[in-house]
Amino acid sequence: MSDLLIVTGASAGIGAATARMAGFNGWSRVVVHYGRDKDGAEDTAAMVESMGAQAYLLQADVSKPKAIEKMFAKISELKPGKIGLVNNAGITAPTASFADLTPDRVAQVFGVNVFGALEVARQCLLLMRAWDKGGAMVNVSSASARLGSPHMYVDYAASKGAVETMTLGLAEEVAAEGIRVNAIRPGLIETAIHAKGGAPDRLDQIGHTPPMGRPGTADEVAEAILWLLSDRASYVTRTIMDVTGGR
Repeated sequence: MSDLLIVTGASAGIGAATARMAGFNGWSRVVVHYGRDKDGAEDTAAMVESMGAQAYLLQADVSKPKAIEKMFAKISELKPGKIGLVNNAGITAPTASFADLTPDRVAQVFGVNVFGALEVARQCLLLMRAWDKGGAMVNVSSASARLGSPHMYVDYAASKGAVETMTLGLAEEVAAEGIRVNAIRPGLIETAIHAKGGAPDRLDQIGHTPPMGRPGTADEVAEAILWLLSDRASYVTRTIMDVTGGR
């Protein structure tokens, strides 16, 4: 099968889990994108290949449109096929109250999470149209988009709200072209993003609060993403799926 899955932010967490599991879900080729964590991305690529799929390791700073354009130019040189996109690359800044959300901080978060995600989706759409094989996109949002993350990451939450709005508009634009666009909304998930945001013990404190009584795993989110990308979800588009344990 010549299908191609593109996973941004695949060096760790949900992106890495999705790339690793892709081979089990029928993807024969996986683009493993990373920003700075080359070692993590190489580990992911090795796992992809151990599962029988071909891995392509590509680096790009998704806050820079030219870097995204160059990455997709490289991808366009591959054999055409049906494309899946996991628009996952994202960052959070240290926990802070709203009054401490400086313009520089907000610009950095939005540069990756909003402007980067928009340009990744745009470049992917252009490639889907050029290859004319159809495809599907899953944008990675967060439960914070509807919870707001007060006293923690209101800017991050706002950036994910923008991702969800983009998902709805893009999905409606391209549905008639055989391209499906959905979003996934993870809740409290066991990944390194909490430590990167300055709250390494966050899950210890509130991981029990979802109705299911535990945090989720990256693999559980990856399963939902891969389902949305698959033909099993062929009549699902313009949908935002919670993977939150009921939270």
